[in-house]
Amino acid sequence: MKVILFCIGKTKTQYLEQGLKHYKSRIERYIPFQMEYIKYKKMPKGSSIQQCKEYESSLLLSYIKPDDILILLDEQGTPFSSKDFASKLSSLLSASGAHRLIFGVGGPYGFTQEIKNEATYCMSLSNMTFPHELVRLIFLEQLYRALTINNGEPYHH
Repeated sequence: MKVILFCIGKTKTQYLEQGLKHYKSRIERYIPFQMEYIKYKKMPKGSSIQQCKEYESSLLLSYIKPDDILILLDEQGTPFSSKDFASKLSSLLSASGAHRLIFGVGGPYGFTQEIKNEATYCMSLSNMTFPHELVRLIFLEQLYRALTINNGEPYHH
């Protein structure tokens, strides 16, 4: 199964981009993986937070196919320990009928309730709030960690 991380907008910070490349290359040793950056136009001045969330959520939904498994990274989602995430990832990767496991990272305001309802899971990386660009790097490290846990490797102590 292919795993894809969809992100709203490009990563603009160079050190984060370097970290993403680093973990992406490690992840690709275990699974077919790619990152997709969804281009978006800036919302007109005076747009509400809800309008921004609706626009970004609709962009992500336009990339989702009916047989995809969609996991949203959201501060209000279910928290997982690294070992619990590894277990969940293992079961998701072996799910029959699905061709792609999609993880979605929204913009600075997150997602609408409607897309959260469409998702298979909403997952939180922490009780803390992080910039959406940094979440990408944290998630890739946790994805790599989960893969090493599932393969019995010593990365996770």
